[in-house]
Amino acid sequence: MNRNTKINALLLLVVAALAVLPLALGLGDHKEEPFAGADAEAETAITELQPDYEPWFSPLYEPPSGEIESALFALQAALGAGVLAYYFGLRRGRRQGAARAEAVGSGGAGAGTRGDDGTDADAGTAKATAAAIPTADDAGGGGGRSAGGSGA
Repeated sequence: MNRNTKINALLLLVVAALAVLPLALGLGDHKEEPFAGADAEAETAITELQPDYEPWFSPLYEPPSGEIESALFALQAALGAGVLAYYFGLRRGRRQGAARAEAVGSGGAGAGTRGDDGTDADAGTAKATAAAIPTADDAGGGGGRSAGGSGA
């Protein structure tokens, strides 16, 4: 098992413990709504300390029920997770693309070696590798040569 796999397994166990431990230990059994949000907890504490408190602002939109409020919160969390996943995927793809471009551009580990006939031995490999990479002409299917395809 490599290091990344161990770290991922450990993180998964920590997340599972965070989800299961409050339920298993009965944290919140003494409350009417055991897992109410922090907003409701703060509102209750404020009204207990100062019953005549007037809020400075009112919400722009008040959902008609708690179920809709929960659904909107879940939608917000899903959108945030999607944005983060897109960002990290894009970053990883760019890094992999740069590594591939660098490998093709440098011609591999033995760049600059000469073949028996006096020509650059890696030049043919680099040309063959470059021919295998699709270009903008290949994407449209017309005009360019594609590796393995029938063409002029």
